Amino acid sequence: MEDDLIEKSVESLRHSKYTFAFTGAGISVESGVPPFRGKNGIWSKYDPQVLDLDYFYAHPLESWKVIREIFYDFFGTAKPNPAHTILGEWEHKGFLKCVVTQNIDNLHQAGGSKNVYEFHGNAQKMVCTKCTHRFPASQANFEELPVTCPKCGGLVKPDFVFFGEAIPSDAYTASLEAARKADVCIVIGSLGEVMPAAMIPMEAKRGGATIIEINPEASNFTSQITDFHLKGGASETMKRLNERLFQQNKS
Repeated sequence: MEDDLIEKSVESLRHSKYTFAFTGAGISVESGVPPFRGKNGIWSKYDPQVLDLDYFYAHPLESWKVIREIFYDFFGTAKPNPAHTILGEWEHKGFLKCVVTQNIDNLHQAGGSKNVYEFHGNAQKMVCTKCTHRFPASQANFEELPVTCPKCGGLVKPDFVFFGEAIPSDAYTASLEAARKADVCIVIGSLGEVMPAAMIPMEAKRGGATIIEINPEASNFTSQITDFHLKGGASETMKRLNERLFQQNKS
């Protein structure tokens, strides 16, 4: 049955004029990045309030201590896995138009993707809350907390979406546009629990797109919008799709 689903998915991909990927935490777990939710998730070890915008402004030092530990002492060592790199290759070859991601780990870009719409921002970028100066995290001084702006000395926050903060309008608009153009949407490693991000595959389905879901277990998408649920890890399943896709194109 699984081979049959792979074949049907490949057939959909081959006939698609506009394919995009929608990714969640599950694609990065294989790179050693833990999910936020679940029994082994980040919020089982840390208090989520450190990423609440009001708490951050009221207690910047306390927030930054945890932020540094989670996102820069640990996440900074993560490398893209085959699922990331295959998506990058597909874009380069013209099979994939873009990636819409809930992740903030920069692994899609590191894996070669150029058109990445980051629904929740990017931990590898910093923004000054005073003068709005943006700069790479590699230029931030994490030795002295809270991190301050090299231009004006104001409080700096990572340029990803905190609780109580709006989704970046450019990413939101571009993601909706991709969903409405899509013939195929590949959902990888997202359970569909976080709104409004989960609206993107649903919008694609409303427009008539085929939904290919890659997840080890069923998600909120599976019974509602998924056409082909490929049960398995992101890397192994993407390798199988990639192999079959190019095998058929060569034949």
